[in-house]
Amino acid sequence: MIQGVLFDMDGLMFDTEPLWGQSWEPALAAHGLSYKPGLAEACRGAGSSVNRQRLLDWYGPDCPADAVISDMHNIAEAKFAAPVPKKPGLDPLLAWLSEQRIPMAVVSSSREAVVRRNLDNWALGPYFSALVAGDKVTRPKPDPQPFLLGAQMLGLEPGRCLVLEDSYNGVRAGAAGGFVTIMVPDLMPPTPEIRALCTAVCPSLHQVLELLRAGEV
Repeated sequence: MIQGVLFDMDGLMFDTEPLWGQSWEPALAAHGLSYKPGLAEACRGAGSSVNRQRLLDWYGPDCPADAVISDMHNIAEAKFAAPVPKKPGLDPLLAWLSEQRIPMAVVSSSREAVVRRNLDNWALGPYFSALVAGDKVTRPKPDPQPFLLGAQMLGLEPGRCLVLEDSYNGVRAGAAGGFVTIMVPDLMPPTPEIRALCTAVCPSLHQVLELLRAGEV
């Protein structure tokens, strides 16, 4: 029986991933670099330290990776001042979990200020007992540390918690931590590797709610 739920944010709760993806090209251009196809997908769902290394791998050791990432965040975060759309099924899922008194946490690779802004824009903050942001961990996704910290903050064992993720890096983190992990694909379909790591793949949060109501996770 699931005793807690850990929510990713970008692409899972809110339709923010396209905005992040669109921010790479101008951030790179500011440093005289061209966007390479596939970079956004490789970096999706991972923390800044992981993406820093990816930039160095893709562009070489002279790439000003920290500056590019900082600019990318600033460009994307400016787009989040206005509320971004919620993903289908989020509201009924949160309401049902709250009715069942199942504690919830947000575990995101985004900065804490961005997470809180997105939650506050839709008045969703009261649903969550804990928040783990990307700038508060030393080993970001795909490392399981963020989810392990979220479970600890809820006072629960990983095996009793459900992780909801849309990205490959997030699914890898949930599975590595021993969590029940469901992928709700956003921009990237599950690969054979990712399917093997998931308890289930659901087309939307509506189907996640159906599984929970049926006691199937």
